[in-house]
Amino acid sequence: QVQLVESGGGLVQAGGSLKLSCAASGRTFSSYAAGWFRQAPGKERDFVAAITWNGKSTYYADSVKGRFTISRDNAENTVHLQMNMLKPEDTAVYYCAAEFGIIPTIPRPDDFGSWGQGTQVTVSS
Repeated sequence: QVQLVESGGGLVQAGGSLKLSCAASGRTFSSYAAGWFRQAPGKERDFVAAITWNGKSTYYADSVKGRFTISRDNAENTVHLQMNMLKPEDTAVYYCAAEFGIIPTIPRPDDFGSWGQGTQVTVSS
């Protein structure tokens, strides 16, 4: 497994942008698929976006398609989530996740074995 630390959360007005980053430790991170999930108070942890180990394929929840972009830099052991046109319903704690090898195109939390501690994103109306 790898250790993950998220950063970049904060408070933003609706229509604004934020970029989340996830720093991974471990020399084999380039062999891990990575993803972002989010969890609002009283709700389940939901899939947001995922990226394959080599960055060639990306997957998104319908609710964020066209607004969010996931990317990775294996040389820097980082994964990013660029969030544009933010809406109040995007408010949640955002978690970075990683799993060795291949993941489903619409992954669930159980598909990932490594998790960060989460970073709060709040979008005001």
